[in-house]
Amino acid sequence: MIRLAFGRLPGGCLYQRPPFHRFSTRKSSTEEHSGRPPCPPFTFDTAVQKVRMAEDAWNTRDPERVSLAYTVDSSWRNRSEFINGRQEIVALLTRKWQRELHYRLIKELWSFHGNRIAVRFAYEWHDDANKWYRSYGNENWQFNHNGLMEVRYASINDLSIREQDRLFCWPLGRRPDDHASLSQLGL
Repeated sequence: MIRLAFGRLPGGCLYQRPPFHRFSTRKSSTEEHSGRPPCPPFTFDTAVQKVRMAEDAWNTRDPERVSLAYTVDSSWRNRSEFINGRQEIVALLTRKWQRELHYRLIKELWSFHGNRIAVRFAYEWHDDANKWYRSYGNENWQFNHNGLMEVRYASINDLSIREQDRLFCWPLGRRPDDHASLSQLGL
């Protein structure tokens, strides 16, 4: 479990300081031997690799598979929801992909340091009324020493688009290597 630290801002307002340690000590017995390389500390190349691996996993739309990249007690803030542990991750992703149909995602590295990575992303999807959206967001990730994500903060905004304005049109699944990135698309 993550222990939360609190502090006071000038004026007395209470704020939560995010947990930070160079390498996490959080692990379960099964996670001690089952890592998810690349592992921290990240280099530019390994951070880019980690981001693409996450993108590829999410584009499968398989909640069980995606959940294996996270610690068993992973802590998320996703939009307005607070999620704790793989079971809740699977439940959230199951609901998500039942609602967000024909989901296609692109992630892009924003920054990295030690065991943390920040990404920006966009994904396109439609609802059951065939109304299309492009969702934009930012994520902050923190990994344990085995390369499993233990903390994820995600802020996401949805923009209604016309079907003819879609930019993510590859067949469902992994984004082709020659498909434009977010920066190349001007997003």
